[in-house]
Amino acid sequence: MPAVERNGKGPMFGLSAADVARRVAFFVAIVAVWELLGRMKLWPEYLFPSPSGVARALMLGIEDRTFVLGIAGSLRRLVAGYAIATIVGLVIGVLLARVRWLAETLGLLVMGLQALPSICWLPLALLWFGLSETAILFVVVMGAVLSIAQATQDGVHNTPPIYTRAARNLGAEGLQLYTSVIFPAALPSIVTGMKLGWSFAWRSLMAGELLYTLPGLGHLLMMGRELNDMSQVVAVMVVIITLGLVTDRFVFGIWERRVRRKWGLGR
Repeated sequence: MPAVERNGKGPMFGLSAADVARRVAFFVAIVAVWELLGRMKLWPEYLFPSPSGVARALMLGIEDRTFVLGIAGSLRRLVAGYAIATIVGLVIGVLLARVRWLAETLGLLVMGLQALPSICWLPLALLWFGLSETAILFVVVMGAVLSIAQATQDGVHNTPPIYTRAARNLGAEGLQLYTSVIFPAALPSIVTGMKLGWSFAWRSLMAGELLYTLPGLGHLLMMGRELNDMSQVVAVMVVIITLGLVTDRFVFGIWERRVRRKWGLGR
């Protein structure tokens, strides 16, 4: 059996039995109220589906592999775009933090573009690349790269100068200085930026897939709307929320807690 900390919480997720029970009760109450409203027939089924109707749509989508293919297609585009955005964002962030004239020029542009909703990149992507996977990939990259770049810039810029001076006194220069000192010191900020970038990449992907006809969760959302099948629409939304929670909890959440604990920033 896993060890339990003194406060009664598990070592991995920091949740006690009371925390779990409270959260389960909260979501059970939401589903119960939702089911009650559905049974009262205040709105037509195609406008306000019941949880049981959404569950049937979800099971049907899994059985005929519609949702499986949609999840696979969306995740493939998401991972590809996010990987490109991470590499580009890290490079841009380091350059902005270390090169003053770039921070005063390109840095202002990055800050301004970050306020631009990712959906605004879609018309430009369609004009440049047409209705293709490349257009969606471009939107995903632009949706995630700016937050990663700015978080990396902040993390590198806020690295205590005494760290770099001490490393240089010990003979660290060039790439070794970054890999051994600067990047580890900036890692908590970088992880936060990557977490935000993943969320923005999801939103950008869904915006692009609403116009795309190949397998994807965004396309399934559009098909449900065109068929007046609100059960399918809500079922796809549940799939998207579940994927987001799983990624946040079991990937970024664990990584972020370990980094913060190692750097003495939290339990």
